[in-house]
Amino acid sequence: MELLPTKLIEKDGEWYQVQKLPHKPNLDHIETVSGSADEYYTYSEIADTRKARPQQRRLFFALLNDIVRWYGAPIKDFLKELFYTEFEVEHDGKSISLSDNSKSSVSDANDLLDRVIDFMFEWHVEFKEGYKMLTKNERFYLYQCCRHRVCMICGNRADIHHVDVIGAGLNRTHVDHTKRHVMALCRVHHSEIEQIGSVAFSAKYHVPVDGIKLDKETLKRIGLKGKYSSD
Repeated sequence: MELLPTKLIEKDGEWYQVQKLPHKPNLDHIETVSGSADEYYTYSEIADTRKARPQQRRLFFALLNDIVRWYGAPIKDFLKELFYTEFEVEHDGKSISLSDNSKSSVSDANDLLDRVIDFMFEWHVEFKEGYKMLTKNERFYLYQCCRHRVCMICGNRADIHHVDVIGAGLNRTHVDHTKRHVMALCRVHHSEIEQIGSVAFSAKYHVPVDGIKLDKETLKRIGLKGKYSSD
């Protein structure tokens, strides 16, 4: 993945992103994968180019400690090299470092942290030390809980709890869930938040209870049927 300088241009009331490419694009390949070399879709994200933060380093090693505790063997150095190498492969050889004199950016560090968190969900590694330090990645954690249907409190199999309550008698399959905030909670914690209320629940478990919104593809992937406006 390569960071490209981008300019915003306004023309006739419309806004455009313009990128200067470092080399001539392969127009044949673009036309093959997108059907047109004149107009196609790309993924873009605003990169935070500030230097990686010390708290990102602390979170990274806290998550590694959680994995080591789960695995039951002293493999922290192996895990560090594994995730560093995976980052370099995905970024065409670009190195990553979280040391004090690192030149890696906040976005680079967040990409690395996302990979570790994703690994932990895939292998059902319990968040302990790392969970206490989740900051920027808090919403990513909540998203992954929903995506993997894992309770954000205890890690057990979860239901999708709607923060925006669906009225009694309303068929959930007729609801556009992309417009509602959701959380992943097991049956026990789902019942508890409804019994004691979201304020007391948040105070008890020290977690946000405003929920997150999911895109249509994610909702369909986790089996939440509805009537989506984009269909």
